[in-house]
Amino acid sequence: MPNYDLRKGVIYCSIGVLLIGLQPVIANSRPKTIDPIIFGGITALIEALIFMPFYFIERKSIKKEEKLISLLNGWKKKRNLFLLFVIGLVFSAIPIMLYVGFEITGAINSSLALKSEIVVALLFGYLLLNERISKIQIFFCFTLFLGLFLAITEGFKHVIGFDLGVFIILISVILFTFIHALTKISFDRDELFPSQVVFIRNLVSGILIIIIYIIIFPFENLNVIFYKNNFLFFLLMGVDYGFSLYVWYKALSYIEIGKATIIISFTPIVSSFFSYFLLGENFTIFHLIGTSIIIISIIMIVKMKKKI
Repeated sequence: MPNYDLRKGVIYCSIGVLLIGLQPVIANSRPKTIDPIIFGGITALIEALIFMPFYFIERKSIKKEEKLISLLNGWKKKRNLFLLFVIGLVFSAIPIMLYVGFEITGAINSSLALKSEIVVALLFGYLLLNERISKIQIFFCFTLFLGLFLAITEGFKHVIGFDLGVFIILISVILFTFIHALTKISFDRDELFPSQVVFIRNLVSGILIIIIYIIIFPFENLNVIFYKNNFLFFLLMGVDYGFSLYVWYKALSYIEIGKATIIISFTPIVSSFFSYFLLGENFTIFHLIGTSIIIISIIMIVKMKKKI
């Protein structure tokens, strides 16, 4: 990597661990008057506003440095226009699903369930991007889910019980990881760039959610946005989510994705800490064991990926 800088990469990843770990905590701290639909729509628009300057700055840089012309005009191709629309459409549902999942299962289990992303990413990488998977990686994928299952069932005490929140989060992970895999194909073709996708996806999804919300609910319901201190929670989530994406991309510009993924895997620890002190969630020994198994599994999966 021409810009390799381990210190800067670790710093950005560490900030990312804090921001990502806080997301389920912020979502579950919001007042009950804020439903998941309006919460997802407004936070998406805030994220779009945050990324708008980054998008135009990056576009200007591409144009000034006379980089690949396809990066400037690749979005005009039919396949990419369709992809951008699908991204906006899918990400209209994902935030709402995540916020519902966070609320049902709690911030700690939510953060652990989100770590399944690396397993799903391996699967779609194999199916869509022709990336290889080793037997050892498959073993630790099962180990990761074992750690998750151990944590959410409190040591297999509640095996019969069905955690709908975790299920919703897992479906969300499958959806957004699938979209990420499709997006990477366009990145590899040098037809789209990250800030462009993040800006457009949040702009489209935010507008779609608000339109649907107005159609389903009375227009007066939008008053909930500015009721008392409600807007603070919209702003907190929008800023947190927006900048977590930004520091992730910055980290990847300084260190390998494998190292970044390992550091980011510590987000459940942050979620557990703040959930315990701010939300009063019970952090059990099984959460600790499950978190440890998940982190070790992620480290091994990433290490094996380098050897393939």
